[in-house]
Amino acid sequence: MLRIQYWLQTGRVLNIKNPKRFTEKLQVYKLKYRNPKMLRCTDKYEVRKYIEDLGLGEYLIPLIGVYNNVDDISYKELPSQFVAKSTNGGGGNQVLVCSDKASLSESEFITKVGGWMSVPKAKKTAGREWAYMNGFERRIIVEKLLGDGLSDIPDYKFYCFNGEPKYCQLIQNRTKDETIDFYDMEWEHMPFYGLNPLHGPIAKSAATPTSKPKHYEEMKAIAEKLSKDYPFVRVDLYDTPDGVFFGELTFYPASGYGVFNPDEYDFRLGELLDCEDFV
Repeated sequence: MLRIQYWLQTGRVLNIKNPKRFTEKLQVYKLKYRNPKMLRCTDKYEVRKYIEDLGLGEYLIPLIGVYNNVDDISYKELPSQFVAKSTNGGGGNQVLVCSDKASLSESEFITKVGGWMSVPKAKKTAGREWAYMNGFERRIIVEKLLGDGLSDIPDYKFYCFNGEPKYCQLIQNRTKDETIDFYDMEWEHMPFYGLNPLHGPIAKSAATPTSKPKHYEEMKAIAEKLSKDYPFVRVDLYDTPDGVFFGELTFYPASGYGVFNPDEYDFRLGELLDCEDFV
């Protein structure tokens, strides 16, 4: 299945026996690496308890509630702004961002969120991502909406290898004119884009390099702590006027089916991920 999907998504033959590319090694990561801690990290409610256990609870987005089904939610009691999501959704799926409850009817909310819960939970993910087959029951969580709800908050994604952040992927303006940039740990702008679908929109860089975020060193320290137990994990964080907030932990970015531009960086990041660690 991985060989077929890799070829369809990237246009390349997957080398499992002697992987060199980062995207190839992510496929081996799916197949061979089994750390039970990963299972907690891929459920959007369980990961909150995981973050608290590591002493980083202050960085969690304030929780409004967690519910077993949509009927348990009192829509009238929800604030005017919030984010609802299923605990097992991924890739931006099963997320409802409400910036103004006055423009979202209760019936629309129930139909949208209830629809997530009515879909049978697959035994295997489409991309055969082991860490997401965690066995936790699907729930609904509602969190505070960061920012004013009108403008996108920059998303800082730290690519970490054995507890050491190597690159930070900065994504801005997701809903309007998205840009994707990479920076090294000295906040030097890198000449590549990464892990964009072969058949999707072409990534573009910001017109000028972005200034180092206010809480950059704090975010690096958080990324180091959250990544120390894994050969690779992407740590997603938000830097806001109210401080740093945790987004998610991602073990298989784009399920390993994206492409780098230029292509050589697929090999460069691949050099950072040692398949000997997959035990």
